[in-house]
Amino acid sequence: MPTVAAVARRAAQDRIHMAFLQISEPGESPAPHQRKLAVGIDLGTTHSLVAAVRSSVAEVLRDAQGRALLPSAVRYTPDGEVAVGAEVLPLQASDPLNTIVSVKRFMGRSLAEAQASRAPYEFVDAPGMVRLRTVQGDKSPVEVSAAILSALRERAEATLGDTLVGAVITVPAYFDDAQRQATRDAAKLAGLNVLRLLNEPTAAALAYGLDHDAEGVYAVYDLGGGTFDISILRLTQGVFEVVATAGDTALGGDDFDALIVDEWVKDDPAAAQQALREPRAYRALLVAARAAREALSAQESADYTVELPDGQCLAGTLTRAHFETLAQPLLSRTLECVSRTLRDARLAPADVRGVVMVGGATRMPVVRRVVGELFGAEPLTDLDPDQVVALGAASQANLLAGNRAPGEDWLLLDVLPLSLGLETMGGLVEHIVPRNSTIPVARAQEFTTFKDGQSAMSIHVVQGERDLVADCRSLARFELRGIPPMVAGAARIRVTFQVDADGLLGVSARELTTGIEASVTVKPSYGLSDEEVARMLADSISQADADAQARMLREQQVDARQLVESVQAALAADGDLLSAEERARVDAALADAAGAQSLEDADAVRARVQALSDATDEFAARRMDRNIRAALSGRKLDELA
Repeated sequence: MPTVAAVARRAAQDRIHMAFLQISEPGESPAPHQRKLAVGIDLGTTHSLVAAVRSSVAEVLRDAQGRALLPSAVRYTPDGEVAVGAEVLPLQASDPLNTIVSVKRFMGRSLAEAQASRAPYEFVDAPGMVRLRTVQGDKSPVEVSAAILSALRERAEATLGDTLVGAVITVPAYFDDAQRQATRDAAKLAGLNVLRLLNEPTAAALAYGLDHDAEGVYAVYDLGGGTFDISILRLTQGVFEVVATAGDTALGGDDFDALIVDEWVKDDPAAAQQALREPRAYRALLVAARAAREALSAQESADYTVELPDGQCLAGTLTRAHFETLAQPLLSRTLECVSRTLRDARLAPADVRGVVMVGGATRMPVVRRVVGELFGAEPLTDLDPDQVVALGAASQANLLAGNRAPGEDWLLLDVLPLSLGLETMGGLVEHIVPRNSTIPVARAQEFTTFKDGQSAMSIHVVQGERDLVADCRSLARFELRGIPPMVAGAARIRVTFQVDADGLLGVSARELTTGIEASVTVKPSYGLSDEEVARMLADSISQADADAQARMLREQQVDARQLVESVQAALAADGDLLSAEERARVDAALADAAGAQSLEDADAVRARVQALSDATDEFAARRMDRNIRAALSGRKLDELA
């Protein structure tokens, strides 16, 4: 089926501005007994926590033992029990297949992506998302995450003394549609009403800005247990505007731990083999590596002893200097993201007033040092990096629930991490919503048909920065049928992209003369890998010239195809207007232009298209004369007046 053909590269664009749910009267806070209880939840890779605004102050809610952090660990037992939190952590090495940690890394992921993580689980392929095999059956990352969210909901309701009206749940800024939808599904399964999904760096900036009454440009460097994000925000008179964002959804503290494990076993083939084939061995090594890494944040060296299941014992000392050498490749990946984000924001490091550090992994001294060197200033660490995201989410949840205090007036504007667009003829991408557009947003553009009489159109939605569909990620396809048969280019189809405040996408297409419409809510089967995201953005820069040449070639090939089909139709209808010699010249030019569609030289294609156009100029004039005579035949002069 023909796809869309762009008729206006940059049509008028519509934007939907953010609106907050306002339950109380503007400027007034409800009476205490009328307050709507809403919380902010940081669903983290390593730890999760819940916070709420109490007495006008955002605070983390603690469990009965006074602990703020809930380890993101879930254990399934043969008797059907599901345990969550600190009590199951000691069992992750002895029962790794049934004790699930770092499940956030598998949200919205495929089997291949999960297996690439080297996590010691038995992964099972399943439609939509990978599953993990346990003694209680196959569990999806959504189910495991729901268990964590349920524990946080129960903690919040026990502490606040009532049921919740909703929650703001944070996600990495670089989570795509599938990962965000998986997070929403987990919350629903946990009995939570999601008021909004909020990007983690944005939540951190919100907490910092409200706490410090800050203004100016700030960077948020967020390195957690499993993900990395960098966002640049502009804080101005209560408006928190995200200017640009980048990140890596598969880079965090877990990856630093894996580096340590690889170092420990590299000179011991027996230990290396056991770590590869035995989940308990690899999990024991990861637990010890994490303990050593965390110890190195406060001391220059850390001793380790690891008892492997076969009785072998690994022991030694890891120094901070050696670890920092090992960590350089991962640190460089984060700094590349930072530099790219600064370029997107059109800012230099000196333009940034402060860098807010978020995530437990930012406690590593080497992380703070390299970030400080890049920005030329000491990073801001006065807010607890483990808690700052949940505190910002709590402030947003309180506002969305309608609990605006007198004088409280601020607005949050987030952005889209990757561009969205459509496939057009020739396999080209027409970008509709560019990356770093403020969300929620709606953008519309008009397209038209490619062939005469075309009554249906295939809409292919893609994500990425490149000019060719083959270099971008396919998100969804749908069809618009019932287009009135017209000549090519006469139909007007308006395609609208709508991205909501959670970063979730919907696309609709409407034929403007009849009003027929089709739409799709984009729910891809699994998310982008970190390699795909990094490649998309890096290639969009390094391949800019090549992409421009490729686009020019594809456009010339499309022009050639359209002209060839038009000339063929004209010859079939009025070929008798040409002499044998003229027909031979037109046929030769037509054959050359038809062959041009397979050429890889845009100039050569353009030349053949022009040659065909020149060869048919006289033919076109004769056809016009015939059509005019036919229209006037039998008409009186006064009828034409």
